[in-house]
This record gives sequence, C-alpha cells and structure tokens, in this order.
Amino acid sequence: MNLLLDTHVALWAITDDPKLTTSARDLIDAEKTTVWVSVASLWEISIKHSLVRGAMPVSGRDAARFFNEAGYQILNIETEHATAIEHLPNHHQDPFDRLLIAQALVEPMRLMTRDAMVAKYSDTIIKI
Repeated sequence: MNLLLDTHVALWAITDDPKLTTSARDLIDAEKTTVWVSVASLWEISIKHSLVRGAMPVSGRDAARFFNEAGYQILNIETEHATAIEHLPNHHQDPFDRLLIAQALVEPMRLMTRDAMVAKYSDTIIKI
C-alpha cells in the first residue's frame, strides 16, 4: 500500500509521539507499506518553523533528513495535483491539507490524517 502521511502524522511518526496510535504505527511499519511524505508537508514545516513561534520545533531541512532516515519517500507536487484542488468540495480551507488530499486522490494513495474534516473527502482516507 502507498500511504501518504499528513504533516502532523509524519512528525509524530519520526518522533515516536504518543499521539500516533498503535494501529497507525503498525500500518506505517507494515512490510507492504510504502510511506510517503509530500513536499507540501516540508513546505508547511519550513513556513511554520521560520515564524519562530514554537509551534514547529524542527526545520524543514531537518524534517527532510529525518523522513529520509526513516525510509519515507518524498512526493513531489505535480501539475495534476495542483489542478485537482479546484475540483475538491470546500469541506476544509487549509491549503496544505487540500493539496495533500488532491495528491492522495490523484496518485492514488491512502492519506493518513488526524483531521476529521480531511477524512470527509474520501473513504480511502484513514482517520486516526
């Protein structure tokens, strides 16, 4: 399975945060799972880290290194991903989440998220 992690889930996975459920961790660690992190998540991490408000303690560069060390694949943003956003219902307004949703639907991949609003977009989205 190709599993795309949203930004929070990706950070929880690399830091062993207890917010990541055992079942989510098991799916991420499963032998048949290829874990993906979007460039959009790295962009979000970098922006929030640069604001120096404490909400993002890791830089985008460090996050990319940690994702690489964990064996996660990086999903680039393609034209099809960007243009698919305009066809999404307006359940959620966060531009980073909307891009992740579009990427998951276009590829296709299963998107793992903590956000109930994101999960409304498809029954293929895994809400933890």
